[in-house]
Amino acid sequence: MTLRPAAFAIPGDIDTVTGGYIYERRLLESLRAQGREVAHLRIGASFPDPTPGDMADLIAQLDGLDPGTPVILDGFLSATIDTAALSRLKVPTVAMVHHPLALESGLAPARRDFLYRTERNNLALVSHVLVPSPHTARILRDDYGVAAARITVARPGTDRYPLSRAPTDPPLILSVGLLHPRKGHDTLLAALSQIPGLDWRAVIVGGPHDPDHAALLDRRVTELGLGARVRIAGRVAAEELSALYGQATIFALATRYEGYGLVFDEALLAGLPIVSCATGAVPDTVPPYAGVLVPPDAPGAFAEALAQVLTDAPRRTEMAAAAAAAGHALPTWADTAKVAGRVLDRLSQASCA
Repeated sequence: MTLRPAAFAIPGDIDTVTGGYIYERRLLESLRAQGREVAHLRIGASFPDPTPGDMADLIAQLDGLDPGTPVILDGFLSATIDTAALSRLKVPTVAMVHHPLALESGLAPARRDFLYRTERNNLALVSHVLVPSPHTARILRDDYGVAAARITVARPGTDRYPLSRAPTDPPLILSVGLLHPRKGHDTLLAALSQIPGLDWRAVIVGGPHDPDHAALLDRRVTELGLGARVRIAGRVAAEELSALYGQATIFALATRYEGYGLVFDEALLAGLPIVSCATGAVPDTVPPYAGVLVPPDAPGAFAEALAQVLTDAPRRTEMAAAAAAAGHALPTWADTAKVAGRVLDRLSQASCA
């Protein structure tokens, strides 16, 4: 079967180190690895608050595509593109929705309402929707009115690479996630301050979302007296991150919401017990026997979960084995590309019929 050409519109720097950008970069690479011609439409970085110039450029690039070429729109684009312009496009459109923008934390009510209404209206116009998890699919179906038949779950892929396991003493608690309020690193710090009598150290890896929040986390480390045991490492090279996964005893992310969470797959591949929160897609992503999930914004419960895993060696061993087994069963990026590719080919054939 001939693989149909496609396009992928992505705003900003595709090498940005966040889960959404990593997903889209790897999907683009894997679609091309199939032997498919996929054009990367480079869109201005102002989305999801587009400047008039970036909006005009996006629409012009989409208008310039061959009418039979399906295009994947990054979620920032599909959620905020001008609805009237979207309705006039001649190409099949696929929205890549990691999680609806109105679910982002810290939004003013008026902004949340605007994002909800715009994204809902735009999702009614696109040809199909790709999502990374069943959780996001349920939200779009139940809250955004997208028919189940128009949604395909393309779970993120994983890389199979040898990991050298060398857990350190004292045990390392590893957290990986953008330094963003939604990731709940402040909750993790508060939880760690409640278990000072146990033996552990912690490293938080992730680039800053904004300087103010990064500074807040640094202050909390000092205020809670955690400076000798907690390191906020910021963004690190892939080799260092791999080494940290190998050295860790527990993976912990006190997230307030996840549309999927690629870092959980990384923790499973590393065979790490997981402590996180029962929110968003986390319960669908973290197998029950591999993790302990508590409510978000509950430092006491998070501290108790960490203490349980740290002090119960048999349970920790069982959780690690369950994590490794689940990690071994995860899809590859080639599998993810096959799922997305079938959607693109179907839309391309329909547009040419």
